Amino acid sequence: MMKRLTALAIALGWLALAAQPASAATKAEELVIKSQLTVEDMAKNEEFGQYVRKYMKNAKGVLIVPNMIKGAFIFGGEGGSGVLLVKGSNGVWSYPAFFTLGGISWGLQIGGSSSQIMLLLMTDRGVNSFVEDKKLKLGADLGVALGPVGGGAEAAATLGSADVLAWSLSQGAYLGISLEGSVVEPREGLNKEYYGAEVVTRPIVFEGKYSNAHADSLRKALANMPSK
Repeated sequence: MMKRLTALAIALGWLALAAQPASAATKAEELVIKSQLTVEDMAKNEEFGQYVRKYMKNAKGVLIVPNMIKGAFIFGGEGGSGVLLVKGSNGVWSYPAFFTLGGISWGLQIGGSSSQIMLLLMTDRGVNSFVEDKKLKLGADLGVALGPVGGGAEAAATLGSADVLAWSLSQGAYLGISLEGSVVEPREGLNKEYYGAEVVTRPIVFEGKYSNAHADSLRKALANMPSK
């Protein structure tokens, strides 16, 4: 009887191990996958997808935050992690470096929401500001404008001088947001998790010293966007 129970226990143990996934995605890998989905959602959006695709052709970089969480009860806070990719002079997108985007506001507000955010970096100044690996305050250190939505919005004078164009989706619908005062910081811990080494932003996005084939689908989604 004891031998049978032992054999049964061993068999159940093997079955439990077999039922587990071979390997679970890391936080950094999940962020890259979700960023690709955000790129695809932005590109096909009926309200502004055509503008995202148009401006992507001339963008020098992009910060993608697939899940920006905002919660508020009098004091408001928002934050989310994202990835930065830079387009090289040959038109090829870099591998991603990891960042966080967050801010705090105050006012009579109750509730919470989550949204997908994409920031197109349109100038060398915009890209270089992100790559300096320090706290960057949007609106103060870098000019940000809402990406155009609809025919009339495209002619807004601010677009011509903006370092960054921002779009946001909440539950599939356009969300007009203000990122003034939001802070962007590098997440070197996620860089290490993804590349297996202590690394800052510049060697990833400018020098091409680090790569991870896991991000190739995201890079391809960005490269193919203008032709959609």
